[in-house]
Amino acid sequence: MCGIAGMMGGREDVIDAASVHRMCQTIVHRGPDDEGVYAQGPIGLGMRRLSIIDLSGGHQPIHNEDQTIWVVFNGEIYNFPELRQELEGRGHRFCTHTDTEVIVHLYEEMGADCLQKLRGMFAIALYDQRNESLLLARDRLGIKPLHYALHEGRIFFGSEIKAILAVAPELAEVNYEGLLQYFYFGYIGDPLTAFRRIHKLPPGCLLEYAGGEIHIRHYWDVPAFGSHTSVPEEELLEQMEKSLAEAVRIRLISDVALGALLSGGVDSSIVVALMARASAAPVKTFSIGFDSQRFDETRYAHMVAEKFGTDHHELIVDPDMEHTLEFLSGMLEEPFGDSSMLPTYHVCQMARKYVTVALSGDGGDELFAGYDRYSVAMSRPDSSWMPEAAANLYRRHIHHRLPSGIYGRNRVWNASLDARDRYLDDVSYLPALHRERSIFSDDFLEHITGLPDPLRSFQDYYEHAPASDKLSRLMYLDIKTYLAGDILTKVDRMSMATSLEVRVPLLDHIFLEWAAAMPVQWKFRNGNRKYVLKKLAERLGIPGDVIHRRKQGFQLPLVDWLRNELKDRFLAILLEPRTMQRGYFRPEAVRSLLKEHITGRRNRSGILWRMLVLELWHRNFLEAKRFATTGADASGIPEQLTNLGAAKVRD
Repeated sequence: MCGIAGMMGGREDVIDAASVHRMCQTIVHRGPDDEGVYAQGPIGLGMRRLSIIDLSGGHQPIHNEDQTIWVVFNGEIYNFPELRQELEGRGHRFCTHTDTEVIVHLYEEMGADCLQKLRGMFAIALYDQRNESLLLARDRLGIKPLHYALHEGRIFFGSEIKAILAVAPELAEVNYEGLLQYFYFGYIGDPLTAFRRIHKLPPGCLLEYAGGEIHIRHYWDVPAFGSHTSVPEEELLEQMEKSLAEAVRIRLISDVALGALLSGGVDSSIVVALMARASAAPVKTFSIGFDSQRFDETRYAHMVAEKFGTDHHELIVDPDMEHTLEFLSGMLEEPFGDSSMLPTYHVCQMARKYVTVALSGDGGDELFAGYDRYSVAMSRPDSSWMPEAAANLYRRHIHHRLPSGIYGRNRVWNASLDARDRYLDDVSYLPALHRERSIFSDDFLEHITGLPDPLRSFQDYYEHAPASDKLSRLMYLDIKTYLAGDILTKVDRMSMATSLEVRVPLLDHIFLEWAAAMPVQWKFRNGNRKYVLKKLAERLGIPGDVIHRRKQGFQLPLVDWLRNELKDRFLAILLEPRTMQRGYFRPEAVRSLLKEHITGRRNRSGILWRMLVLELWHRNFLEAKRFATTGADASGIPEQLTNLGAAKVRD
């Protein structure tokens, strides 16, 4: 596990090793154990290493026998022992015992198609001197991040955006299209970022750069949903247990201490149960909780820990999080509105005191229809009860004229939509081009006029999903958007902030392909979400109170905190002149939202939190120049919205 960074120029270009080193210095937290740089002519590859396998011999970059192919790699290839054996049988010579070296020799055999053989999580940068080309690739589900930018005849890449900005600070142009997506969903999905000319490589994609040109293509996608015929329940459970047990087992390969993040939910409990079966020693487990009983899950985690005899550790988080929020909003190069990043950071920080690697249960909700919103969507008719003409009239001419505080205003909007768009409206927070225009300033609305509709790409995923039923379409949509853009981004950034590697066995692509092909009735039956996953949990001996309790989710008690302990400390920031001068929101709209929340009239915690995170990102990342290192001064970040579009950070 590590972070990677680098750049490639034209044939006559000469990359400075010091510049690559500067990029690596911004991501030391991803790999505190080692740094490696290869700079030769037009190519510069760099890495920061968190040593997991072959602690003494796994230094990167790694090359082939004649040093014509070089690679830096972030992640883990779990089937590398089998691949190595095959490659050695074909005459390839290995100098290390790492999974990284497998990539080099597999590329020699197959070219870019080698990605099809890799089982794991990865972000790869591979330079082929013979073809004068650079290959960038990201794993199938987007567990590991990879960003890139084409600028002044060079391509820059990095595990984090700040690595690119360290050597090209002029690329720090705020991207309105990215911010618009943040307002809608609380995160910025691929390929967009918060910066106009920097992009995310989408999951399951590879990028080939040669001759100054970029070519991107998919090498993988989720296969057809529901393509398998139904089998008896006992047979299905046997297949499921065998497949998932293997996915867990191969993720226990490590030369360092390993544990599990245990939330107390079904998914992480299953992972812990399978780890306990495969481990000779007690599994180290880590849980986090809150004083508020409505949000605390530690008693369920404790039940699982006791059942499987784990070495269990718990931490209760209180609302004194000023330092954490300041730190994270300065470290994250994009505004990120999922408040569960805070408890995720703290549980990773606690785990890192004991282990270097931890397994998690992420992915179960998207694979087995675990979210409450799926139940809501399935209970609704596919079309609106409102006549189409009346629905269009309300959305176009009536909704934006009504005061935002009127009860039922947004409910009528939602009811006017079809099933697909009603679901998207359910997961949207501040849709500036649609129902929440009254919150935004006239200047901002003018700036975003003409930008692509943030809902369009989400609608396309739904419409082109490899599925015929509504529920499978929704799960595919969430795998392509929410899972990659929110859940996996959160886990990667928070774990890497503490130098902890997190592995996600439920997102093993072989298991995922099997689960996708399962008939949808096994996932959602008579309103019971995760039907077959809960049956597997029963089979593994997980306590019934854990399996059949109401889904809670890994979240903060924001509703209470933003009315009490955090009110004066953080919400006041939203009313400061410095914040108002950004020009995103109408001051009177912000005051109205605050009043509604503080008085208890409405729960506005989700919207207010996202506004707060945006402002802290401006202050603690952009203005604090957190991407600036020696030789890269990021001065001149403007505060006024009217300057943001044209302003650049200059040397």
